[in-house]
Amino acid sequence: MSQLPIVDVLPNLLSALTTSSQLILKAPPGAGKSTFLPLSLLQQNTFTGRIVMLEPRRLAARNIAGYLARQLGEKIGETVGLRVRGETKVSAKTKLEIVTEGVMTRMLQQDPELIGIDLLIFDEFHERSIHADTALALALEVQQALRDDLQVLVMSATLSQQELISLLPEASYIESQGRCFPVEYRYAGQTEPRELIEKMAQAICQLLNTESGSMLVFLPGVGEIKRLEQLLKERLDVETLLCPLYGQLSIEQQHQAISAPINGQRKVVLATNIAETSLTIEGIRLVVDSGLERIAQWDPKSGISRLQQVRIAQSSAEQRAGRAGRLSAGICLRMYSEEQLQRQPATPQPEILRSDLTSLAMELVQWGCHDPAELQWLDVPPAIALQQSRELLVQLGAIDTRDQQTERGKLIQGLGADPRHAAILAFALERYRAQQDETILSTAAMLVALLEDPPRGMDNPDLGFQLHLLESQKLAKAGHYCQRVIQTQQKLYQYLDDKPKSTSLTVNNQWLGALLAAGFPDRIAITRNHDGRYQLANGQGVIIDVDQNLVSEHTLVVADVVKTRQGDSRVFSAVSADLAQLQLMHPQLFTEKDWLDWDDKKGRLSAEHRIYCGKLIVSRDIAADPDPALASEALVNAIKRKGLSVLTWTDKATSLLTRARCAARWLPELALPALEEEDLLEAADRWLLPYMNGIKTMKGVAKLDVLAALEAYLGWDKKQQVDLQLPTHYQVPTGTTIKIRYHEQQQPVLAVKLQEMFGEKVSPCIANGKVALVLELLSPAQRPLQITQDLAAFWQGSYKEVQKEMKGRYPKHPWPDDPANHVPTRKTKKYM
Repeated sequence: MSQLPIVDVLPNLLSALTTSSQLILKAPPGAGKSTFLPLSLLQQNTFTGRIVMLEPRRLAARNIAGYLARQLGEKIGETVGLRVRGETKVSAKTKLEIVTEGVMTRMLQQDPELIGIDLLIFDEFHERSIHADTALALALEVQQALRDDLQVLVMSATLSQQELISLLPEASYIESQGRCFPVEYRYAGQTEPRELIEKMAQAICQLLNTESGSMLVFLPGVGEIKRLEQLLKERLDVETLLCPLYGQLSIEQQHQAISAPINGQRKVVLATNIAETSLTIEGIRLVVDSGLERIAQWDPKSGISRLQQVRIAQSSAEQRAGRAGRLSAGICLRMYSEEQLQRQPATPQPEILRSDLTSLAMELVQWGCHDPAELQWLDVPPAIALQQSRELLVQLGAIDTRDQQTERGKLIQGLGADPRHAAILAFALERYRAQQDETILSTAAMLVALLEDPPRGMDNPDLGFQLHLLESQKLAKAGHYCQRVIQTQQKLYQYLDDKPKSTSLTVNNQWLGALLAAGFPDRIAITRNHDGRYQLANGQGVIIDVDQNLVSEHTLVVADVVKTRQGDSRVFSAVSADLAQLQLMHPQLFTEKDWLDWDDKKGRLSAEHRIYCGKLIVSRDIAADPDPALASEALVNAIKRKGLSVLTWTDKATSLLTRARCAARWLPELALPALEEEDLLEAADRWLLPYMNGIKTMKGVAKLDVLAALEAYLGWDKKQQVDLQLPTHYQVPTGTTIKIRYHEQQQPVLAVKLQEMFGEKVSPCIANGKVALVLELLSPAQRPLQITQDLAAFWQGSYKEVQKEMKGRYPKHPWPDDPANHVPTRKTKKYM
């Protein structure tokens, strides 16, 4: 270890830790920042208090803790401790804790002063996990407000130092150049997606035949790993050991993948991006990189994640290739072209910008932070996603409508699980206290265990079926799940005075629907036509395969739903539920409302008394004759059903809507309301209803002043900004005012006679200079001569051709040699 590159900067680093409370260390993979540095801090007694180091992945945390403990001749839990979800190994002797999975955030929440802790280390910060971003934001506030002696060390391999320096302007900055062995880069060129696995199998076999050493193969997901593993089993000899490596494998299987092969065997490790950082896999000198990864992209509007296969960023490609040069000179074969790599972004999109922010929203509420901008972030959490997360927390009973934490919210936070899962456990505690049924607690603990770590390769989405497999010990990894269930039960018992006598693993189907609804109230679902299509309480439609048993159920509660590439939202796990029981157990999720609508056939109002669960209509009854004074509300409902086309859109109203939609795209800082048709229809109660007083028929709707309603919806200030930044007309150099043609998803167009643009050296711009007008330059006969967005280039270039042709056709009009400096005119030569 004394040969590691980090040794060269260690004196400067130790010196900086004595003079600065914040330190940034940039070091490439293999420099020793995760291993040699913390070990040096321990051996030199640099700190009297504890050191806590955050790792973004559990596999890396366990591996590093085990490695450091072995270097000291100890077991984990002595000098070096470990805290990950479901596993804590620390003691009074522990000086260094390796933590992950939000553990550091919980430590900050439980003791903001971090008594006994001197140094927080954020390892592999370039991965930009949401846990790391959150913990760092809280730690920096602790430094400023409570612990100016607390030291923070941020370590990164590939993140731009400028980004970190902008976040921590007073931090000391140290960079280790590293001494990676040379890596030879090879490129396979563009590969069709459907051919990728076969091409990789061929390339792997060829490399193994011509090169020495073991191999690490990067694939986007578990499905690709299994397909490639099957192909390689058919083509490789028994001396080559095939080792999958991904997060859902057992600890033993993961250890087999990263440990050195025995008896001279060669090893091929088939891994997801879990192997990019913090792991040294013994014997690797060959890397084959698919260039792909699979990420979950959260859609706050639908409340559903879409699994997306995307090309990796340049920094990830660099990390992957570096694995080939950790221990000796190596080779990296990239299954893509060099040109493709150059087109990719420098770094991946941070998790905080594309993830469900419910856990973050919960952390901020407990921290007492109502505006995330009060904290220091590399990327401030998106406001829309955060607002939706707060709305879900209200449904879970974790916060009230003023964003204050409730008693149930304190319990949810204290349980230390994902807010949805903790809400299930909190509900189970409430029902147990009321009914003293031990099976409520065991069913909840088993359900949460499956939700935290969904079984792989499960064709049946029925969580009830999966739970009974677990109950009978027939589920894969049953021992792992049972251990987790017992831990959860013990945690629940801490909140009970009258503790259950047993911890038996018993499933009670009676409670499944109500339990899951406590954590997934927005995903209560009702069938549409018993054909596998359901509607969720959040308004989204989902599909379940027609050959599944659940498809015959009227009501489901859905836990896992993912948008596929085909655009469907497909159910991956759910339970059947009894709607009456849900209303009884969760009355807060159901609301009663009188619904008014306009009956086109009868030409009058119709009314219903409805019960809703979110956007689901649970029941409806015909109401008595409605009050005619409520006609406007009914007509708004009719507009929502029929669409905006039933309104009378004047030219001015259409122009304002088109320009406002363009402004929303070009000037996001204006923070305009959502203006697409479905958004306007959803918000019709807010912007149309106030202008419908006295309107009692659909004919009257045609007379509605849409322009005034739209102006009011935008607000006076924002409407003024739209008019200023995206004007309806533009005054050309001759003084003529010409209308600008706006089109959604296109650049604005100005059609003007060429002679009237003389003297204008560059294309005119709008939207605060961000958007150039497309100039449709016209002949004296008003026919297009040229369309350009770059007037300067036109004057210097193709204008010469236009001048040559037009001089003969329109000799009475000026065609100067230097149009950029000529006087603009609407006249012929005779009258100039």
